[in-house]
Amino acid sequence: MPAKSKKVVELPALAPEAHFRMIDVGQKRVTRRRAIAAGSIMVGPVAFKKIIEKTLPKGDVLALAEIAGIMGAKKAAELIPMCHPLPIDQVSIHCIPEAPDRVTVYGQVTAHAKTGVEMEAVMAVQAALATIWDLVKGTEPALTIGNVKLLVKEGGKSGLWLNPDGIPSFLAAQLPDQQPLKGLSAAIVVMSDRAAGGVYEDKSGPVLKETLAQSGAALADYAVLPDEAEKLINHLKKIIAELKPDFIVTSGGTGLSPRDVTPETLEKICDRMVPGFGELLRQDGAQVTDKSWLSRSTAGMLDGTLVIALPGSPKAVREGMAALLPVLPHALSMVGGGKHHG
Repeated sequence: MPAKSKKVVELPALAPEAHFRMIDVGQKRVTRRRAIAAGSIMVGPVAFKKIIEKTLPKGDVLALAEIAGIMGAKKAAELIPMCHPLPIDQVSIHCIPEAPDRVTVYGQVTAHAKTGVEMEAVMAVQAALATIWDLVKGTEPALTIGNVKLLVKEGGKSGLWLNPDGIPSFLAAQLPDQQPLKGLSAAIVVMSDRAAGGVYEDKSGPVLKETLAQSGAALADYAVLPDEAEKLINHLKKIIAELKPDFIVTSGGTGLSPRDVTPETLEKICDRMVPGFGELLRQDGAQVTDKSWLSRSTAGMLDGTLVIALPGSPKAVREGMAALLPVLPHALSMVGGGKHHG
């Protein structure tokens, strides 16, 4: 039986570029994201009084608006074409009556995700406001929704963003401490043959300096050393004896090159090692690159001072410090003899 010839189907040429595309967040790391949005509705004095007294025909407006706001956050990806579906951790809606005729709605959304939850917060507020409109319109049809805006955005590369117009005090009280290392001193040691020899400009040190300053730490010392164990040992012992910094951060010398000697040097001189820091750094970095597992980042305690060894690239330093900051203040408290909390 003769073989059947295959029919070739001509496909239309693909357009060189789509009109729209969802942003690829696959290479981003999962971080805790939070957004808070707000908006208001003018309901008039008559309807306002009924809202407070809970005497509107359709029932308790503000309670239902809270439920609607939660639903709005959960439906954001279905209603906004380029919005990523996200595993939302929490939604909270606060409807605050403001005499004589306004209700302001605050919507807060949190998630552990690769992209932000701003649109979820905005949709939460607008769904709550629309629900208030629906329940009030029979009493007062002349309603106005307005001033919907983002107040707080937290998480990811940009860190914390606050609306330049300011935020209410009750929201400010909920925000994390922006200077968790305030009152502490730190020393920076960059391990790099090329940077120490003037062949290569030290780039990781300035990133460390900026990050520590933003976190409130005072800089006690800054040094650039070649990848030599004895020089690192002598320098660490000297600054601990003379300056007594609360902690020291090194960058570089944690790879697989024969000249990378920072981890074994710390293991040689430290009183105790703290392997969890290295494990945390590798796990965090592995969210975006498998090469993170090649890093030998570590930490140890030397004469009562915590010494943390980070990789040498500016990107790894910035992201590594972001991963460590949530636990670093507690670790330093423990090193100093503080009590364990949870």
